[in-house]
Amino acid sequence: MSNTTLERYFDAFNRGDTAGMLDCLSDEVAHYVNEGNVRIGREAFAEFCAHMERCYDEKLTELVLFEAEDGTRGAAEFMVNGTYLETDPGLPEARGQTYRLPAGSFFSLTGGKITRVVTYYNLSDWIKQVS
Repeated sequence: MSNTTLERYFDAFNRGDTAGMLDCLSDEVAHYVNEGNVRIGREAFAEFCAHMERCYDEKLTELVLFEAEDGTRGAAEFMVNGTYLETDPGLPEARGQTYRLPAGSFFSLTGGKITRVVTYYNLSDWIKQVS
């Protein structure tokens, strides 16, 4: 892998291009979200993206990408700049609040495709910002 796969993934994210993100993923990608169950497969990832697009409008800035020498692992550090659009069940009520918080993702790659995505952010910080 080169950073190209991750660059394409994050570029697609910032354009709201779910199909572009899916193109970077293996068919059996494992998606570990900050809160919740692991999702397996591109279809589950697409469903997650549809939910996120409905509830949040997010752009990532200050993106820094890291890559292991053998190209099988990568990481990213970034700032999430968002607007809370629609109430996500179990979370505070959405009223168009804006937020900004640091986050990071970790990746495994095989054959130029992402096989694992792990994303972390501080949920209590997010809740404080939108409450």
